[in-house]
Amino acid sequence: MAEPQETKVQGPASYFPSMEKKYGKPIGEWQQLVRERRAAEPDAKHMALVSWLKSEHGMGHGHANALVAHVLAED
Repeated sequence: MAEPQETKVQGPASYFPSMEKKYGKPIGEWQQLVRERRAAEPDAKHMALVSWLKSEHGMGHGHANALVAHVLAED
C-alpha cells in the first residue's frame, strides 16, 4: 500500500509560513487586521488593502497581495 502523500499548500496560503517568520505575527492576526481594515473602509479595493499593508506594516508586495487575496477569497 502506498504511503499517503502530504498535501502541499498552494496559492496565497503557501506564503503564510514565511510571512509569520518574517513579520513576527501569526497569520490569523494578519488576517484579522485586514478584516478590521475592511470593516472600517468597506469600499477599499484589493490594491488599496495591499498598499496599506505595505505602507503601515512594512510588508512586501508579494506577501501583502497573497494575504489580501486569501482574506477576500475566504470572506
